[in-house]
Amino acid sequence: MDHLLLSRLQFAFTAMFHILWPVLTIGLSLFMVLVEVLWVKTKKEIYYRHARFWGRLFILNFAVGVVSGIPMEFQFGTNWGHFSRAGGDIFGHLLGFEAAMAIMLEAAFLGIMIWGWKKVSPAMHLFATTMVAFGTSLSAFWIMSANAWMQTPAGGVFENGQYRVIDNLAVIFNPDMPWAVSHMWFACLEISVFVIGGISAWYLLKNRQVEFFLKSFRIVIIGAVIITPLQIYLGDGSGREVAETQPTKLGAMEAHWETNGPGEGAAWNLLAWPDKSRQKNAWAVSIPYGLSLITTHSLTGEVKGLKDFPVEDQPPVWLPFYAFRIMIGLGFLFFLLMLWSVWVWRKGGLRPDRVLHHRKLLMAWMVALPLSYAAMESGWVTREVGRQPWIIYGVLRTREAGSLLPAYPVAGSLLILAGIYGGLFVLFLLFAGYIIRKGPPELIEAGIPETIFLPEKGRG
Repeated sequence: MDHLLLSRLQFAFTAMFHILWPVLTIGLSLFMVLVEVLWVKTKKEIYYRHARFWGRLFILNFAVGVVSGIPMEFQFGTNWGHFSRAGGDIFGHLLGFEAAMAIMLEAAFLGIMIWGWKKVSPAMHLFATTMVAFGTSLSAFWIMSANAWMQTPAGGVFENGQYRVIDNLAVIFNPDMPWAVSHMWFACLEISVFVIGGISAWYLLKNRQVEFFLKSFRIVIIGAVIITPLQIYLGDGSGREVAETQPTKLGAMEAHWETNGPGEGAAWNLLAWPDKSRQKNAWAVSIPYGLSLITTHSLTGEVKGLKDFPVEDQPPVWLPFYAFRIMIGLGFLFFLLMLWSVWVWRKGGLRPDRVLHHRKLLMAWMVALPLSYAAMESGWVTREVGRQPWIIYGVLRTREAGSLLPAYPVAGSLLILAGIYGGLFVLFLLFAGYIIRKGPPELIEAGIPETIFLPEKGRG
């Protein structure tokens, strides 16, 4: 067994499992802020009940996210010691900023958000929820800034095996950061839209509390109208930034081997069978000029091929190529689902007495729930595998970054983590299933004091 391969598998497994939970907390917390604003503004019970119901799923996701994220931090010291020495000044500071700013902000207000319903005023509770939501987004900013620096290192020099910081702002606002942060943040919103929409669609199909879940279903359709086209735009911009800063990654994403000559357009491979050993595709279904048009917005724009770079500097091709196509294919399917939903709404199909006539639409929203996670995971595979063979692009190779560990302890820890995470996943499904089966709280069960909207002295 290869200890480096095992360390890579272990980190990939923990990262791909952990990311399932924070992405939903970011978008779900913002949805809770929205319904609490509507509750405070309109004083309608339905918005209060939405805040309480979705808040339970938020807390469950938040808890699993915290627990599953802890092993990742230890791996930097145990499995990736050389990387920690080389980039620790950068990575440690950025993740330290996340802990000091984002995590502490969440910790300060999370208790009020969970237990403060009958102890503070609605306005104070809304403020606490807003701070928690801001903290989750701020956490995403620092994490993505750190990851973006690994993609496009800036703000210092690499000497004597260590990256020395010269300009902290250049480190934080590295070339990849704006696209990485915005694209990932909108991915969180998109996943949250389809999770809320998928759960709401399940209730509507069951004909349970139709008025209640039509409210959340309509809200997320409006959200999808804004988010799905913006995410496509951000994906296009991110791809063009990759072409400029990481041309080998783009070559792998598109299985593009030969740089097109002057006046010639690079074809876009819809499907292909990349063969890295022969430095070409065994077969391909291509659109002439397509890659040049997508990447450079010109029919004959130059797109560098993988053959322009040494083989040892080329990433794996097959996995980024197909992961990228899964991501963009699902992204466009979500856009079509949004258009379908808007069309049904405009035809009056989202009325309580007619929504069950559109069972296919509701089932499509339920299917979109897991597919939104698949799109996000595919994007991460594209991003991280496409960066190889570098752990810090162009600076430090992955094979030079790992700790010198015996293979069997790494394999053992991987199996232990798989067991723990498997147990966490089962527990999550059990608790989430219980919350969803039980449904939203009734007014009396929720314990709303009758005078909750009346001014009271001493209330927060």
